[in-house]
Amino acid sequence: MSMRLRPLVAAAAIAVSSCVALPAMAGPAEMDQLAAYVGDWKGQGVMVGGEKPESFRCRMQVAKGNQAKINYAGRCTLVNFNLSVSGTIAFNDKNRRYEAIMSSNAGFSGIAVGRITGKSISFDLSEQTVDKGGNAVRIGSRIMLINDTITIDFEIEFNNSGNVLTAEVPFRR
Repeated sequence: MSMRLRPLVAAAAIAVSSCVALPAMAGPAEMDQLAAYVGDWKGQGVMVGGEKPESFRCRMQVAKGNQAKINYAGRCTLVNFNLSVSGTIAFNDKNRRYEAIMSSNAGFSGIAVGRITGKSISFDLSEQTVDKGGNAVRIGSRIMLINDTITIDFEIEFNNSGNVLTAEVPFRR
């Protein structure tokens, strides 16, 4: 895989972990927990595992959506590439869990189920996909909503070479 495509795949991993949600009917406690993240967020990270570490910056806006949902729209800038993501996160009463789905301008999309631990929610995603060159890629990512912070960790493994790229992006208001 070309070094030029790696930032694209890395950015896509961020997108995949930043999900959009399924229909939900959350109660006041679940909506209060989600509403705490409404606002404008900025983050930066370093992608490691390539020829050299590559810095990147991200911005994300989280807004109250219809019913008991929050919507988000984000953008990350890596070397000559901009990744846009959007989606919704909600609590699904029927399944008693937070759920998220995302879409991106890079053609990646995904679904993740949230795990609740105290006042934090984490979404894990792992999927197999194919890059533009037809090579198999494994993407693993986690978005963590903890207190007044959002952190996204991701890992991309290029199956044909075994190379692994990782990054952590802490967001702040």
